[in-house]
Amino acid sequence: MDYAKIKKAAEGYQKDMVRFLRNMISLPSESCEEKAVIQCIRDEMVRLGYDKVEIDGLGNVIGWMGTGDRIIAIDSHVDTVGVGNRANWTHDPYQGYEDEEVIYGRGGSDQEGGMASAVYGTRIMKDLGLIPEGYRIMVVGSVQEEDCDGMCWQYIIHRDFPSQEEARKQIEFVISTEPTDGGIYRGHRGRMEIRVEAKGVSCHGSAPERGDNAIYKMAEILQDVRALNENDDGEEREIKGLVKMLSPKYNPQHYEDARFLGRGTCTTSQIFFTSPSRCAVADSCAISIDRRMTAGETWDSCLQEIRELPSVKKYGKEIEVSMYMYDRPSWTGEVYSTESYFPTWINREDAAHVQALVDAHLALFGDKRVGSPGAMPLRDRPLIDKWTFSTNCVAIQGRYGIPCVGFGPGAESQAHAPNEITWKQDLVTCAALYAAVPSLYRSKGKTGDATQFRASLTDNDIK
Repeated sequence: MDYAKIKKAAEGYQKDMVRFLRNMISLPSESCEEKAVIQCIRDEMVRLGYDKVEIDGLGNVIGWMGTGDRIIAIDSHVDTVGVGNRANWTHDPYQGYEDEEVIYGRGGSDQEGGMASAVYGTRIMKDLGLIPEGYRIMVVGSVQEEDCDGMCWQYIIHRDFPSQEEARKQIEFVISTEPTDGGIYRGHRGRMEIRVEAKGVSCHGSAPERGDNAIYKMAEILQDVRALNENDDGEEREIKGLVKMLSPKYNPQHYEDARFLGRGTCTTSQIFFTSPSRCAVADSCAISIDRRMTAGETWDSCLQEIRELPSVKKYGKEIEVSMYMYDRPSWTGEVYSTESYFPTWINREDAAHVQALVDAHLALFGDKRVGSPGAMPLRDRPLIDKWTFSTNCVAIQGRYGIPCVGFGPGAESQAHAPNEITWKQDLVTCAALYAAVPSLYRSKGKTGDATQFRASLTDNDIK
């Protein structure tokens, strides 16, 4: 394989990738409102001569290159979060700007930049004849990831393939183009969304003793949730902190994987209440908890951990702990209902698909992370690592065991931040690597399951 030719081809497409990315950024595309950006991507794939381009029932855009039976997929979610407080942005988040090094605007790093590199990296495969015989490349612009990680791929696997087993048989592996700060990522923590509701009884605010204030109950629970996140795991602790899962004492089977991923966390992300008026006692109060899960934690264990908090036990049946369901309609009106549970996963470092990316990086760029000068302060880390946040891989590998690996333009620190940027050189780097990977993948090197840890292999009844 002529690696110099691949790099030259990627550099030759830089202006096109920058134009394409800026076009995507200019089209606001929050979850469930991605129609315009999906159409933009479809048009770009058609213009580039993809063999087939389709938009499925949920609204994902899928471009195909090649005609084989076995699939190598590249995934980019194309929805973004909102802009938040507009005053925090120095420039228009959708019009943005570019200079010699960066592109500014909402979605540049998280993660429409990945879409630009994937679309053009696959075009380079066609230009240079790099799609191996028997394979086809599946480039997915997926929707609603910011709302419900991986739900888009649940839809793809259940609606676009005859069965989960057939999807596992056909799809060799998936490259996620989420930002990786120049690294190759083989796993990340999972997460779940938990709701805690306290019941009370309202009365007139002039005589609060006649009622039962649900907000006061929740105030105690909030402190216990905070303690669960912040406490250590000392014997004297009534509430042992989540750091306990890094210890062989509390997590004997999976503590080493937990140390690789990092400890789990929990934080209160929302609060709600009901009350007849501002001069009445609140008769209900609820909170949402964002729970990040490390190796060894399950949805059952995380729910039970909240139910065992002293304040929750104190109020007994007056407190309900549950997991959210997601059922928001996509931009097409399609609804795919699923649990707000996103399983943890790790690949073995020596898995064939991970090594294909490593081999491509070594051949193209060497054994260290690369990038523009402005990006390099973020990249003093091992080449092979893991994400801090979660991705669509929670479904692809976490639920279904289809191998995943990450390499994408941009930086995790830019995700959901005001004044988001990505780096032009990253677009080129990623497009080149994507183009080289299929020819370096050695399916004969597969040795059983590529998974090192997967939460759905524990005690969860995944629907």
